[in-house]
Amino acid sequence: MTRHSKLRAVLSALSAGLVAYLLISYFLLPDIWLFRDRSRIDSLSPMVTTTEQDIPGDPINVGLVGSKEQVIRAFAAAGWDPADKVTLRSSVDIGLSVVLDRPDLDAPVSPLFFEGRKQDLAFEKPVGKSADERNHVRFWLSNQPAEGGGSLWLGSASFDRGVGLSHDTGQITHHIGPDLDAERNLVMSDLQKTGQIASTYEIPGIGATKTGRNGGGDPYFTDGKALVGVLGQATASGGN
Repeated sequence: MTRHSKLRAVLSALSAGLVAYLLISYFLLPDIWLFRDRSRIDSLSPMVTTTEQDIPGDPINVGLVGSKEQVIRAFAAAGWDPADKVTLRSSVDIGLSVVLDRPDLDAPVSPLFFEGRKQDLAFEKPVGKSADERNHVRFWLSNQPAEGGGSLWLGSASFDRGVGLSHDTGQITHHIGPDLDAERNLVMSDLQKTGQIASTYEIPGIGATKTGRNGGGDPYFTDGKALVGVLGQATASGGN
């Protein structure tokens, strides 16, 4: 066998392995997971997001009341960057960021679904040099009422602690830190420091849990409440 023939054989084997991985991780295993855990999925709180395969994602734990422009302006003032849409280019960029340990301030976040659609907005705040670790939050413009009227944006905030493979399906994903309340509180604290949060209030979320698992199979715990901030001119005392 010639050198070129050996190279073609290796590339053919690698291609076959990649196709097999994609079929198993992105099609076969999600269906098996859904069949196995259907009863648990059906009993979940509606305040939980889902993946594209309808696997439970991260719970709703934060919210904002205000216009889209106010939300974007508040995160810009707090030093958070808007996340790119998931495209081939942005996926390559985040991969290079992790592998080469270089910055990617607007790296994409994977789509999660709430109230029938994927996130409307997403923001992130890197930790370290690359996109391997980051604080991030997704928001959906909700049809639920807000205190005092106005548009209610419900969000899911979590800390990405590193890139790896899903514990349930083997898909490439960011793994999240388990303390969702700490990330919720960080988001709200950063926004409050900008002076653009006029008041806050709590709404029921998923409910207290110590044994949650998200779409990547990562465990989490939370007091189960969502903290909502009302965007506007804060009072001199901080007005909570």
